[in-house]
Amino acid sequence: MIDGSDNKLVAITGSSGFIGSKLIKVLPKNNLRLLVRSVDHSIASEQVKCDLNSLSIPSNCLSGVSTVFHLAGVAHDFRDASKNKHFYQKVNTDATVQLAKLAVKSGVKRFVFVSSVKAGGSPIRGKCLKEVDQSEPEGIYGITKREAELRLLKIGKESDMQVFIIRPSLVYGPNAKGNLQLMLSAIDQGWFPPLPETGNRRSMIHVDDLVRAILLVAEDKRANGEIFIATDGTPYSSREIYNAMCDVTDKSIPKWSVPKTLFDIASLVSPRIKYKINKLLGDECYSSAKLEALGFKAKKSLKDMNETDF
Repeated sequence: MIDGSDNKLVAITGSSGFIGSKLIKVLPKNNLRLLVRSVDHSIASEQVKCDLNSLSIPSNCLSGVSTVFHLAGVAHDFRDASKNKHFYQKVNTDATVQLAKLAVKSGVKRFVFVSSVKAGGSPIRGKCLKEVDQSEPEGIYGITKREAELRLLKIGKESDMQVFIIRPSLVYGPNAKGNLQLMLSAIDQGWFPPLPETGNRRSMIHVDDLVRAILLVAEDKRANGEIFIATDGTPYSSREIYNAMCDVTDKSIPKWSVPKTLFDIASLVSPRIKYKINKLLGDECYSSAKLEALGFKAKKSLKDMNETDF
């Protein structure tokens, strides 16, 4: 069990991040070992200095550990990821593999890797992708995450350690980071334009539900050696996301929208602008049917964007 009843330690990387900070709240503090870049003395749980960015992983950091939750990595929203290929490779792939090999040597029973839907390849308009719909990942972020997945699955097959992989869709919740938070702040400040209803579909998941999904997968032996996409089960259009953000910021929902044709014209200006508009109004739909077959059911939706149970 991961509740600490077996007196075995649970190690977590990325515990200070958006997802990790929620995960550590639902696990027994006395049985946690946080692998951190810098020690925070205000945290009660055991902390071990471990810098994945430089592949500086202490050989004894997983001693006595039964489960590893590996959440740390380089985020996909760097301004120009192509200039950081080596860094992405080192942190997202090499450090993950090094940590997993150390876990095997240390007798770790379970290794849970939080990957990304980007590892599954590019989204397809009009289709909600499943785990079997694997294509070539787009961008260095997706490529390095996919490589880490494949190498972890190989390590799992060649050892007694169980490997579990979760691919979250876009994660929302209080104090979310990245483009979602930028959009929310812009709407709150009153300068984000009302988006048109294009009927596109985007998959998301509340951070609380993602934590529940991570724990569910880690405790189910059927999930060993498998990859699971995590969503809240409800695809949203960009306009629906916009409206939900208006609600949570107590802003009136405009009865008008910027015409789609204006976005189409703006897309002709440069490939960079076209890319950003596609990210804003395009499809990124994924199916979590495989996860739901394990018993997962999301408890939150976009209306709960600023609420949390943890």
